[in-house]
Amino acid sequence: MSESRLPLLDSKKYLNLVTEHRGGRLIGKICQVIGLVVEASGIRPFIGEICRIETAPGRSVPAEVVGFRADRCLLMPYGELKGVSPGCRVFPTGKSFTVRVGESLLGRVLDGLGRDLATGKAPLASGEGEECAVHRSPPNPMERAPINDILLTGIKAIDSLLTCGRGQRLGIFAGSGVGKSTLLGMIARHGQADVNVIALIGERGREVGDFIRRDLGPGGLNRSVVVAATSDRPPLERVTAGLVAKTIAEYFRDQGIHVTFMMDSVTRFCMAQREIGLAVGEPPSARGYTPSVFAQLGRFLERSGTARRGSITGFYSVLVDGDDFNEPITDAARSILDGHIILSREIASQNRYPAIDILRSNSRLMPHLIGREQAAAADEIRELLATYESMEDLINIGAYTAGSQKNIDRAMEKRDQILGFLQQERDHQYSWAETLSLMKKIIE
Repeated sequence: MSESRLPLLDSKKYLNLVTEHRGGRLIGKICQVIGLVVEASGIRPFIGEICRIETAPGRSVPAEVVGFRADRCLLMPYGELKGVSPGCRVFPTGKSFTVRVGESLLGRVLDGLGRDLATGKAPLASGEGEECAVHRSPPNPMERAPINDILLTGIKAIDSLLTCGRGQRLGIFAGSGVGKSTLLGMIARHGQADVNVIALIGERGREVGDFIRRDLGPGGLNRSVVVAATSDRPPLERVTAGLVAKTIAEYFRDQGIHVTFMMDSVTRFCMAQREIGLAVGEPPSARGYTPSVFAQLGRFLERSGTARRGSITGFYSVLVDGDDFNEPITDAARSILDGHIILSREIASQNRYPAIDILRSNSRLMPHLIGREQAAAADEIRELLATYESMEDLINIGAYTAGSQKNIDRAMEKRDQILGFLQQERDHQYSWAETLSLMKKIIE
């Protein structure tokens, strides 16, 4: 009988398998880079898992798993792709993105990944605060406390005619350059919130500094946390910046604190999500926005509001594309939010700020928050504005004869007084008593 022999082993093949298996986790390799997406093979991560792409010894780029294609996983980097080449090793971490939050964040300006924007380092020590995942579910609807308390913003046009409740979510809708950021800065400085969390998504780099110094000011920054991801940052970081800011707001809410969450803007947040969806091959729908955009938008906005303890009152600016208030993001946000504040380019062109179009704005919770006297005064002011607007062309050309109709005469008489009431200097704050007193003077 011939002696049986064992088959020869491919030592190189098995050596590679052993060296690329550490702690029970496989190490993958980069196969392809197309646009913003990196394709890697050899690993089996989950959606949302963070991986490290090794670009050089001791250097790596963090990336998130955003999808799969055949036997490859699709990664989206948080940083630039410089140094990434075929064969670069990919190390799964087994964790989703988290951020460390705590009271020490007050007064700080963070980047989209939760790092101090000035130093690029983590703002909190490893044992300080809590580490929270940024992908969280909204509160259970049955656990939400009812909204019964008024949140004063110090802006008399909002407090009187668009009264906001603590835990309500309001959208500020406007085209570019109409005063959204200025209005948010006024709310941050003058509002009643214990803590402000402000997300600046897709802004110009110049505008971030201007907003902090000019609109927010030192007093507003001391009780605020600002998260900024400028327009030059990767789309995944811009999306993550909104999630980081919302997670910070949820941390303070869970401590029983009343938080005001401000975001500028929801539109750029959705545009970043659209870039991610299109890059991984998601089919576009309305105006190129992918279905994941609207799913993400609903989950994101629902995370605000009341909970068992504390509340998050949301003010979300929506950049109206081409001043078309029926475009997809504007329409979707308006349908989810608890009210909308419309800023008018026409009013802004008349040098009337804040340029709020009262007749086209609405606070859905206002009827449940205010008393009869304020409700009657607000209704009469709206009626006077609507009456004058319907007859404005005839009045301007002199076709209306004074004394013909009492309601039109009264609208003409009160016009300047109402417009003066709706205007407000950026640095001026009105108390609740002052606002109600000025309302009464108009209708007397």
